[in-house]
Amino acid sequence: MKGFKDFILRGNLVELAVAFVMAAAFGLVVKAFVTVIMDLIGKAGGTPNFSNWTPGDVHVGALLTELVAFLILAAVVYFFVVKPYQLARTRLGMDNEDQGKTEVDVLTEIRDELRARG
Repeated sequence: MKGFKDFILRGNLVELAVAFVMAAAFGLVVKAFVTVIMDLIGKAGGTPNFSNWTPGDVHVGALLTELVAFLILAAVVYFFVVKPYQLARTRLGMDNEDQGKTEVDVLTEIRDELRARG
């Protein structure tokens, strides 16, 4: 029972659960945004719905509709989440902080700090 308690109370398990809940909520927001984009595309050139398209009695229309939605979703995530996140990290100087440092470099810095303190 102690092992189970340790497993449940482990910090990274709670962090993972929170991340999962946040990702699910964020997924709904992104899906709604994709729906808006699909509607705007529909106003411009007709609704991008290929669901009833069955060339040679093969139902490929639903696949095409989901593929278009996936590509739009990927573009939304990239341009509205990934790129702004990367830009913010660069502006805040968080990208170059520990880049290229090895464990030995970090341990050497810690040793030097401890020596400097006396």
